Amino acid sequence: MRLKRLIICNYRNIESADFKPGEELTVITGANGQGKTNLLEAVWLLTGAKSFRGAKDPQLIRQGQQFGVMEGPIEREDRGEIWLRITIGVKDSPRPGRTAKMNGADAGRASEIAGVFTAVVFEPGDLELVKGSPERRRRFIDAALCQLYPGYLATLRRYSRLIAQKNSLLKFWERTPGAAEMCDAFDADLAVQGEEIRRRRLAFLSSLGPLAQKNYEEISSGSEALGLCYRCGFEAGTLAETLAASRMADRRAGFCTAGPHRDDLELVLDGRPAKNFASQGQQRSAVLSIKLAEAAVAAEVTGEHPVMLLDDVLSELDPSRQEYLLTRVRHKQTIVTACDSSLFHKAAGVMLRMESGRLLEG
Repeated sequence: MRLKRLIICNYRNIESADFKPGEELTVITGANGQGKTNLLEAVWLLTGAKSFRGAKDPQLIRQGQQFGVMEGPIEREDRGEIWLRITIGVKDSPRPGRTAKMNGADAGRASEIAGVFTAVVFEPGDLELVKGSPERRRRFIDAALCQLYPGYLATLRRYSRLIAQKNSLLKFWERTPGAAEMCDAFDADLAVQGEEIRRRRLAFLSSLGPLAQKNYEEISSGSEALGLCYRCGFEAGTLAETLAASRMADRRAGFCTAGPHRDDLELVLDGRPAKNFASQGQQRSAVLSIKLAEAAVAAEVTGEHPVMLLDDVLSELDPSRQEYLLTRVRHKQTIVTACDSSLFHKAAGVMLRMESGRLLEG
């Protein structure tokens, strides 16, 4: 998998840019606030996913403009060259939201091209995978699965809509005629979608876990062991019963208390919960191990190694971890942002810099 070129127009603070990354390492330097992460984010949007920074679509369009556009050719070993175009329109534009074209043909919503171009992003917020909320860890798993299995996105969306509808029903239960029958219908569908979400997540983690464990063993020179444990509130095939049993608890709480939207991924170091005991260095090692494992799983599933997007993470790592990361992404297309170009004085690759939204030669 390789991005050959990306033409950007009216995206955040980038009025226009013609980005031509190298075959392997591309380094984008510049002071904070110049647009380095915006450029990386624009590359990420070619996956069909939302912003990895959690921004809403209107925030991605350059101020005063109706549309933001990014387009260019990617290259896959199995399909050759594919030209992708993502357009982001403001609410009152002829085409609001994120839409996509592939080789000039309309593809509909941007999410419809999920899996065509794959990337793994590693950014400072990922350090929250260890000590952050369960939602943060669920989002990591689900984002990876949406790229690998496009059908998963439809399942996840349907489940999320059902949860929102059920929560609304629970909130106004006493004022809703036939509430029990409506809840039965929601639960029947939730059980189907929720079982599939659990199955996919566990299958993904069964591949991710051993690879992350091996990576961590290498980083720590075998002094510590990392484990990933999926904490699920129901056994396979029992979600329908679990939802029925939690009906009264749901009514008291005013929301759905059971299902995969409540699950968690626990990181364990030497048998102890990492969220309680991991040092800063151990947290960084764990997240680095997981992100590299994510890329390896994607390559195994799709047959194409994803493009690596590293957003100002080297400054968060000590020299030994920096060297480990750069060694592991060698011979793979990797786009890195950094304030300090000296971190790459020994690395061979394309050097560029961002100044006020303008992409310049290094």
